[in-house]
Amino acid sequence: MEYIRVTKENLEKEHICCAISNNKDIQVSSKKAWLADRFDEGLVFLKSVERGKCFIEYLPAEYAWNPIEADGYTYIDCLWVSGSFKGHGYSNDLLEACICDSKVRNRKGLCILSTARKKPFLADPKYLLHKGFKVCDEADNGIQLWYLPFREGETAPRFKECARHPHIDEKGYVLYYTNQCPFNGKYVPILEETAKKHGISFKAIRIGSREEAQNAPTPVTTYALFYDGEYLTNEQMNDTKFLKLALEKTA
Repeated sequence: MEYIRVTKENLEKEHICCAISNNKDIQVSSKKAWLADRFDEGLVFLKSVERGKCFIEYLPAEYAWNPIEADGYTYIDCLWVSGSFKGHGYSNDLLEACICDSKVRNRKGLCILSTARKKPFLADPKYLLHKGFKVCDEADNGIQLWYLPFREGETAPRFKECARHPHIDEKGYVLYYTNQCPFNGKYVPILEETAKKHGISFKAIRIGSREEAQNAPTPVTTYALFYDGEYLTNEQMNDTKFLKLALEKTA
């Protein structure tokens, strides 16, 4: 497999794996705009030359859009290999590239979000365990911070206190999200319209800066849905899934 690194210079012409429509699609344009602002901060987006979900996205943890304390580490936003790309060792290729690059940059190690059991849009814990990662912190909602130190004795990363106990004071459905995930460009407006149509209390809060993300009330900032103050899920929803959830909550 051949891989290519997406940069400012080739961003417009390259597909971004998780959203492969043209640049006029809101999913693609919002994600690419987010990426463009991150490259100067050291973000790396390495992907298969083939069209499909086979890529890794990472950056220095100091610039991560998550409420973590992990100075000196590399934070992996996403490692995603799916469909026909699975089972060929491409995840290993991408992770090894991240490890090598991080060592060249003299980083302390890697860190990434996961859970005890595999959940959508989060790293597979079985794979992380196989590659030597360990859990170094866990929030009340089960979201875990895993790390892979390059040297013995390195201080382990941890969640900030604001994310350790995910809770907000607002009632109804409240969604925190960023443009880091391209799917939000399409599905957040759908949820807003669906909630309005059915008289469901819903508020979408777009996290628009690294500072806001690093002080968010949730470990996962790409998509975090709350109901009556309690964290529900990080899984992106369409109108059907959202209505089903709303019916369950009011039953």
